[in-house]
Amino acid sequence: MSDDGSVELHPLADINTIIHAPARLMVLTYLYVVESADYVFLIRLTGLSWGNLSTHMGKLEEAGYVAVHKEFRGRKPHTSISLTPQGREAFRAYKQRMQQMLDQLPD
Repeated sequence: MSDDGSVELHPLADINTIIHAPARLMVLTYLYVVESADYVFLIRLTGLSWGNLSTHMGKLEEAGYVAVHKEFRGRKPHTSISLTPQGREAFRAYKQRMQQMLDQLPD
C-alpha cells in the first residue's frame, strides 16, 4: 500500500504487452541497434519462421512501432523494417521499466 492508502500494482501490471511478447521483444531488440533490417536477417537472428515473423511485424506495424519499406532491387522485391520514432521511444520506456523492476529485486 502507498502512503495515501491506495494499493500499488505490481511493476509489471501495466507492462507494454505489444513489446513484452518474446518474439516481438527479440525483433525490437535487434531493430533498436540497427538503422533497418530485412526479413532474412531477422529470421536468421530470431529463429522465427517467415509466417511467424510476418504476423509479429503486422502487430508492431499496427502499433506504430515499426515501418515496413518495400522496394525492388533489380527485379527482386526487398522488404526492410525499421523502428519508428514512436517505436524507439516505446522500447526505451519498456527497457527503463524492466530495469527499474529488476533493480528492485533483492540479490
